[in-house]
Amino acid sequence: MTSLKKLLLGEQGLVVIFALAFAIVSLTVPNFLTERNMLGLLQSVVTIGIVACTMMFCLASRDFDLSVGSTVAFSGMIAVMASNATGSIVLGLLAALVCGGFVGLVNGVVIARFRINALITTLATMQIVRGLALISSDGRAVGINDPGFYQLALSKFLGVPTPIWVMGVLFLAFGFLLNRTVFGKNTLAIGGNPEASRLAGVNVSRMRIWIFMLQGLVCGIAGVLLASRITSGQPNAATGLELSVISACVLGGVSLAGGRAAMAGVIVGVLIMGIAENVMNLLNIQAFYQYVVRGLILLLAVLLDNLRSVAAGRRG
Repeated sequence: MTSLKKLLLGEQGLVVIFALAFAIVSLTVPNFLTERNMLGLLQSVVTIGIVACTMMFCLASRDFDLSVGSTVAFSGMIAVMASNATGSIVLGLLAALVCGGFVGLVNGVVIARFRINALITTLATMQIVRGLALISSDGRAVGINDPGFYQLALSKFLGVPTPIWVMGVLFLAFGFLLNRTVFGKNTLAIGGNPEASRLAGVNVSRMRIWIFMLQGLVCGIAGVLLASRITSGQPNAATGLELSVISACVLGGVSLAGGRAAMAGVIVGVLIMGIAENVMNLLNIQAFYQYVVRGLILLLAVLLDNLRSVAAGRRG
């Protein structure tokens, strides 16, 4: 019993849980293992997966960002509006990246320089940015004029949709950043002990600003791909995204107390979230019940994080 508990709460525990869940679902849910459904499942987690790449850094440094859903929606709208106004998809993409990066910069400066709690800061920017999205569009969806914009989501490489490739590249890039660079090591050090990191010469304020800027830039990428996929800029898109992303990260072993993160775990956490959504859709479970399941997954994620912290001899 003790060895089983150690396995489930250890680094390989999530992989074991995922493998068991995948096997059970494959055997019990019709059409789950079809190629079409597998690609659809991966497509459905693109937005969560992309944003989770940098939410992992926020959580690992003892912060979090509740404004990601609003930033994704606003960035997507800015991309569509700029593309329509200039006739250039490239300028639309750049506008979305600038928009996302600016929101991240504001979050980082307010949190790091003015020492305002991340919860309050990002809760405020969540409301502000969502409001700006509604104001700029008058509360309506903004249609895409250039059919080429659709190809960002519709195009394929080696039979796999481009957004999935983008998510995979970002997984690799941020996994390398976390594990193989000074930036990643400093992020984990700040999460483990901010004061000790400061005394060791790490510029904690600058690091936090950079982390939030990266979060904003990645939200810009996710916003563009989402707008292309839903064929318009939607001011109400990505509502509740922040909770799904945080759930995926914490399920993947990223500690809410900071100092612990692994990209492999985050990927598995994202896939678990995707499988849960996919199975509910295949079984035609009503949307009302899906909210309950998402809430239970979030509670499970926090419970697992607490158990891991206790098992590691840390206080949650």
